[in-house]
Amino acid sequence: MTDLIDSEGFRANVGIVLMRGSGEVFLGRRTGGGRGWQFPQGGMGEGEDPEQALFRELQEETGLTRNDVTLAGSTGGWLRYRLPARYVRRNRHPLCIGQKQRWFLLRLKREDARFELDASPQPEFDEWRWTDYWEPVREVIYFKRAVYAQALKELAPIAFPQDPPTVPSWLDRLAEQDDHAAPGAPGLD
Repeated sequence: MTDLIDSEGFRANVGIVLMRGSGEVFLGRRTGGGRGWQFPQGGMGEGEDPEQALFRELQEETGLTRNDVTLAGSTGGWLRYRLPARYVRRNRHPLCIGQKQRWFLLRLKREDARFELDASPQPEFDEWRWTDYWEPVREVIYFKRAVYAQALKELAPIAFPQDPPTVPSWLDRLAEQDDHAAPGAPGLD
């Protein structure tokens, strides 16, 4: 798949907040060296719109299909973050300095849905779990924290239309500690 990188160096990407009935969200542990925890996400291919990429990534990373979920909503636009210098691959063209992500909130239709983390030849995750709504901001790699905080804040009224959970006092402080958000971001295009 050819990465879509805009003229400013940001790779087009989709992020997935998958929620079950109790309000908890899916978190996957990345395969490989760092083994950090994160939401499913992935790049958009040439000719793909964000919703097509969403369902392709959902299937590749969790084994779930559009029949297993309901699309509840999305962020109003792109949220951006910069990669720390050590993660920028300078030998690739066009140069990618970060990601611009469209985030989607999905609701699981059935509590007994089966996750298949090896649904693709190169699995993204080797383990998964359900966690409280705000907890992923603590667990994601530091340079994604501000975007996670922004996406969860924006999606909270959709996720919990009757009574959104209180934003924890640590959220903004943690998200700002190692903020690699692009100038003016996390912001919307």
